[in-house]
Amino acid sequence: MPSFLTSAPGKVILFGEHAVVHGKAAIAAAISLRSYLLVTALSKTDRIITLRFPDISFHHTWKIDDLPWDTFSHPSKKKFYYDLVTSLDPDLVEAMRPHLAEVSPKATPENRKIHQAAASAFLYLFLSLGSQSFPGCIYTLRSTLPIGAGLGSSASISVCLSSALLLQLRTLSGPHPDQPREEAELQVERINRWAFVGEMCIHGNPSGVDNTVSTGGKAVLFKRKDYTKAPMVTPLYSFPELRFLLVNTRQVRSTAVEVAKVAALAKSQPSITDLILEAIDNVSRSAHNLITSPDFDEESQDVANVLGELIQLNHGLLVSLGVSHPRLERISELVNSAGVGWTKLTGGGGGGSAITMLKPGASPVALRMLEKNLDAENFERFEATLGGDGVGVLMPAILRNGSDEEGGEEIDQEKFLNAVGREGVERLVGVGVKEKREGWKFWRIRANGVDGANGRAH
Repeated sequence: MPSFLTSAPGKVILFGEHAVVHGKAAIAAAISLRSYLLVTALSKTDRIITLRFPDISFHHTWKIDDLPWDTFSHPSKKKFYYDLVTSLDPDLVEAMRPHLAEVSPKATPENRKIHQAAASAFLYLFLSLGSQSFPGCIYTLRSTLPIGAGLGSSASISVCLSSALLLQLRTLSGPHPDQPREEAELQVERINRWAFVGEMCIHGNPSGVDNTVSTGGKAVLFKRKDYTKAPMVTPLYSFPELRFLLVNTRQVRSTAVEVAKVAALAKSQPSITDLILEAIDNVSRSAHNLITSPDFDEESQDVANVLGELIQLNHGLLVSLGVSHPRLERISELVNSAGVGWTKLTGGGGGGSAITMLKPGASPVALRMLEKNLDAENFERFEATLGGDGVGVLMPAILRNGSDEEGGEEIDQEKFLNAVGREGVERLVGVGVKEKREGWKFWRIRANGVDGANGRAH
């Protein structure tokens, strides 16, 4: 198989974070910040697999034949690409432990934890889906998503890994313009299921919303009451392009810690916590009803005011659950002082990121002052479009980048590793709003059919 790339977006949760873990509804949308995974096959004699994530200074190699294949391939443990896995097998986790213990021994405790989480997700997927005869490969990941900012970076990585391994198994066909809707939906669901397994390795008890949005793109109303079954996902095909400012606090936090914090509150104060979670659910459903209304006008000041009120209500309820942070509250203070929009935390909280829906006709002078104040306090700003494509494939890893190379520019390890920062990665392989590249193909499922890779079928 030639070298190829997979890519998946991050996400923002507009409404419903934390409540979604407890069976309530949430609305989440894909953003144009993405992860990119380059898969490079080695010669048959190179019996190794290597992970290279230079953006987090992670590089590790395992010998394929030394991995715990006997445990993962035992008849009582073996999983297949079409299986639904809703929990991690403790015996399989234990079998991986010695192979994770050797990861990044000289890194700081904080960085080592991130490296081992990524390695855990990869190994569990690789050993579950692959076999000892799997070819040696290098898996190199670059990302334009900040890590630990509540933007679904881990889900984006898990979707990249899941889709890459399923492609290597040749269990995915397409995407292509004439692909039947049912086939596309099935393949998206398989990618999503295994990406959820990766998320369990990283977060413990994820809701599944991050990987669902990263796989399918656009925006969704998401609800999962029974983790032994697939989630209820209602696509929002007509999701509007609302103006949002995305701000990273640069405060590292753990989604698992924040989820556990709410679980502890639900145990100590069950009736009050239930009321807060129910109120968040009502906010999410009110927003859904508004956005899907036939009369919805994204440019209307009245509509913007209602959405803004819902955003602020949602944030206040999350504060009541104890998952905010002083840096998040500072962003809200700066936005309110500027009078340009409505702000809430997005994702797990405890740090991470905040999103601001900008008011129609917001003063350019006030916006520039807000940006200046955010920069002065070491916040990181992004302008990201919501509601774009989900998982994509570039096979082979060749793009027409205006180069002189015959047939296009081959994206090899050296070029991929040498791309400098987010801007360099976007210039080289980006599929965001600014870079609509020939070659990238996506599973695009719409209301009346499947959007093909190089055309649309409805």
